[in-house]
Amino acid sequence: MSAGHSHPLHRPGDTPVHRMAPQVKVVAAVAGVLCVVSTPRERFWAFGLYLAVLAGVWVLARIPPGWLAKRALIEAPFVVLAFAFPFLAGGPTVDVLGVALSEHGLLSGWNIVVKGTLGVLVSLTLAATTTPGELIVGLQRLRVPTMVITIATLMLRYLDVIAAEARRMRIARICRGHDPRFLWQVGATARGIGTLFIRSYERGERVHLAMVSRGWTGAMPDQGRPAGRAAWLLGLAPTALAAVVLGIAL
Repeated sequence: MSAGHSHPLHRPGDTPVHRMAPQVKVVAAVAGVLCVVSTPRERFWAFGLYLAVLAGVWVLARIPPGWLAKRALIEAPFVVLAFAFPFLAGGPTVDVLGVALSEHGLLSGWNIVVKGTLGVLVSLTLAATTTPGELIVGLQRLRVPTMVITIATLMLRYLDVIAAEARRMRIARICRGHDPRFLWQVGATARGIGTLFIRSYERGERVHLAMVSRGWTGAMPDQGRPAGRAAWLLGLAPTALAAVVLGIAL
């Protein structure tokens, strides 16, 4: 898979964050999420500092807040669940605008919302500044097992191919006068998913045989130069700040 393969979550740019080595960004993202998850939910100020660090990265990478907000809606079901906790949980209660809410439920809901939101924002930031090809190269330089890299590479490479196949199958079904949108038509949808799986499996087998016949040995090529010490320090600076905040919070 070429490093320039397009992806709907990637925002092309020529900023310091975009130019940073992919393995640095991967390590920084994982370490940042671990810091967020490890922070006690009662340390409200720490989460504010995490958000401020992320906002600084967005400014450097020129990522509009609206772009992030629109794609962060993927966590909406978890937010709805979190808002239900104060009404469903037991224990001591507090009055909020004349409504008795569970204190434990409020903290639990806050914990889900803030940590889930920050985790999604970190993932979106990584995806916006790093192409899928660069992510694979970064994982390779971090000595991730070869089999995992191979699976991830092929998955990313053919994700668009499978999506295009699904669109063609849907168009063909509509052209034949069948547009399953109701519960009693779920059988057709299930059969379509099964057909798509079989076609994808057969395509994968053909691609694998073609790669082996051309001398593929199971290793993906590394592209670009490894990051220097300065790049590592620059990339991990936000994570180091987050780790300091975590240490103070704990």
